Amino acid sequence: MTPVSSVTWHSFKEPLRVTLARTLTIAVVVGVVFAWLSRGNIGLPVAILLALWPSLGGHVVEVFFLNQIRPRLSAARLPQMTARIGLWFLAGVVLLLCMRLTAALAGFHPPGWSAWWVGGIAFIGIELVPHLFLQLRGRPSFYNGRG
Repeated sequence: MTPVSSVTWHSFKEPLRVTLARTLTIAVVVGVVFAWLSRGNIGLPVAILLALWPSLGGHVVEVFFLNQIRPRLSAARLPQMTARIGLWFLAGVVLLLCMRLTAALAGFHPPGWSAWWVGGIAFIGIELVPHLFLQLRGRPSFYNGRG
């Protein structure tokens, strides 16, 4: 087990334009697919807005973990992984509730969004995908404990 004092975590910093370009692109692509799959039940602007919650929200959650939570935990893998997955679950629940509220305000009432825990499990899955791509590229990620 690695002692906390031997690990130096660096704050995550990224230019706002890079963050917005990536998260907006993801939201547009997912929104287009979501609007298309809904067969006209939801408009493209609302679909993009809904997709922006996990896209931009996911980025905010990751930065919060990396800069605020991770440095306060033991550097051992188990506490790091447990805290991150727990945060992803809680964030997923909150983001789903935000998406439901946004959808309701837009006049869209999607069926099957009543189970709050689905948001937590789905968000964990959503977060594991980009970390897999980071891992495959040899970059710091959840899987290698460096990201």
